Amino acid sequence: MSELPLPPAFRALGGSDIMVSPIAWGMWRLAENGRTAAEAARLVHAALDAGINFLDTADIYGFDGSGGFGDAEALLGEVLTADPALRSRMVLATKGGILPPLPYDQSADYLRTAIDNSLRRLKVDMVDLWQIHRPDILAHPQEVARALDDAVSAGKIRSIGVSNFTVHQIAALDHFLASKLVTTQPEISPLRITCFENGELDQAMMMGLTPMAWSPLGGGRLAAAETARDRLVAAALDAVAEAQGVSRSVAAYSWLMAHPAGIIPIIGSQQAERIAEGAAALKVRWTRQDWYAVLVAARGEPLP
Repeated sequence: MSELPLPPAFRALGGSDIMVSPIAWGMWRLAENGRTAAEAARLVHAALDAGINFLDTADIYGFDGSGGFGDAEALLGEVLTADPALRSRMVLATKGGILPPLPYDQSADYLRTAIDNSLRRLKVDMVDLWQIHRPDILAHPQEVARALDDAVSAGKIRSIGVSNFTVHQIAALDHFLASKLVTTQPEISPLRITCFENGELDQAMMMGLTPMAWSPLGGGRLAAAETARDRLVAAALDAVAEAQGVSRSVAAYSWLMAHPAGIIPIIGSQQAERIAEGAAALKVRWTRQDWYAVLVAARGEPLP
């Protein structure tokens, strides 16, 4: 039976020389529930000590509809200020371009401001990856590219990525960039398989982009499968999880990681043990038969 290769311990981020773990930790809910800097530091250590060096945040993380914009970045900045040595152990990524109460803004002026504000909150001079969080259809990609290239030239960001962009939006922006895109961050999970069939992952492989999967557990739906489809997907994951002694969540991460595009799932948990558990995904072995069983369950119909 044909086995799929295990992911490498580290890989280059797109076409850059930045080496990242094949799984990342995201900080969407880092600033919730009054979490202190000491508590946040324990989560950062949990990721790093598990071999997860790729940390992903955003300026919008912490925003509750009326306040909290930038809180997750600011909290991580407190952690880095208290222990500056942590910075050298991580590949730090953040995102911008969403401007409450407006939806999106990628004008050159706002991009410059957003990048500077993120650096200020994070208490760093540079981030390793800066991503446009969602596309602003009123911004010309040439204008966006010029602002991002200027930030690279100024030493504020090392590399550029996008999140939630379509295939054509990615191609248009990359066309105008001197510092080519290295990542794309769509929603991908065993419950959201659109990327496998709409050309996004094919484009990523063609362009050498590293796909980062947000919500790899289907927004928590895999943990408590309720619909008939979700239960079928969970059962297909459980068959591999039980055989290899891992949780369903770990099986879901590893299912994504087995794809040849080199998908990096972003763990969203803010519990140290769940973050550390994710590293077990590097050792889960998939056969083609088992991998396609999950895909067929997610499709809800046989493959052609």
